[in-house]
Amino acid sequence: MNAPSSAPQSRFAASAPQPKSGILEITPYKPGKSSAEGVANPVKLSGNENILGCSPKAREAFLAVADQLNVYPDGRGTALRTAVAQRYGLEPERLVLGCGTDEVLHLICQTFLEPGDNIVQGEFAFGAYGIGARACQAEVRSAREPRYRLDIDLMLELVDERTRLVFVTNPANPTGTFNTRGELDRLLGALPASVVLVIDAAYAEFCTDPTFTDGLDLARHAQNVIVTHTFSKIHGLAALRVGWGYAPAPIADAIDRIRPPFNVSIPAMAAAVAALADAEFQARSLAHVETWRAWLTQQIGGLGLEVTPSGANFVLVEFPKAPGKTATDAEPFLASRGLIVRGLGNYGLPGHLRITIGLEAHNRALVGALADFLKD
Repeated sequence: MNAPSSAPQSRFAASAPQPKSGILEITPYKPGKSSAEGVANPVKLSGNENILGCSPKAREAFLAVADQLNVYPDGRGTALRTAVAQRYGLEPERLVLGCGTDEVLHLICQTFLEPGDNIVQGEFAFGAYGIGARACQAEVRSAREPRYRLDIDLMLELVDERTRLVFVTNPANPTGTFNTRGELDRLLGALPASVVLVIDAAYAEFCTDPTFTDGLDLARHAQNVIVTHTFSKIHGLAALRVGWGYAPAPIADAIDRIRPPFNVSIPAMAAAVAALADAEFQARSLAHVETWRAWLTQQIGGLGLEVTPSGANFVLVEFPKAPGKTATDAEPFLASRGLIVRGLGNYGLPGHLRITIGLEAHNRALVGALADFLKD
């Protein structure tokens, strides 16, 4: 009989259970704050949630299934699969449903990554990519983002024979920038056929630039593209955790083999189906973001702060390095005014704040508070 390998033997001999190599080196995901000390009912502009709430039809659908809480959901999510497929013109068998996009992203990592493999992402990439990769003992490679935007050539320079996944968030979080259809075409064309391009389109509904694509047009015909979408943003269902991925049939089948059973609940699916059908709420949400995103960009820029052009439902604001006027100073100052925004030190952007588009009163209060903060 062969002797066991040294790694399992050392873990077996330990005085207490030990997680596998690399787990304790992972930095946990840090969500945006939702409270401010000494402030009652602050305005939360830190989570990129839909400030208009959710579709009334989604709420009604959620409440309508309250008497089914003792029942397991349809494990295949047939109703939601059908609704997504019809809405986007997709094949339902190529869809993977998840408890939020986060779960779909983790399943992708589990499906493709082995120890010693690597993923390629942007410098300021959403933290879930790296967490999922490191949990599989894979290396995380991050390409520089000049002007806070993915550079296709810099990403390609990091791809080698052990690269399995390339992650692109379009539009990006936390920067709000996006890559064009032409750039994604070029990236896909330069990748080896064995490398999967994962396009996270969580904020896609907020970007109407004619050069933009959420990636579904690429994924329909490519054999190595996965696109993910979420119901958390424009649909306002963040609490219910519903996401989906569209992949080539063999990849969808592989991911589905490790997908947890019953991973999307009955209320979540009912609300998501209703939300998808409420075009009026989606249009109202988009119009609100487009109006106030432009206003905030102009107003905050007028205060002398740099605002990165955004295609999402938030803006990225750069602060001075002068003592007392930094982003680190501004975050608690705004919190004292009842405005919770997102510090980005954990993203490698300590000089910036990310601010979700709020209601008119929130946005005006924010600009007023920033003006007070910047006064000499």
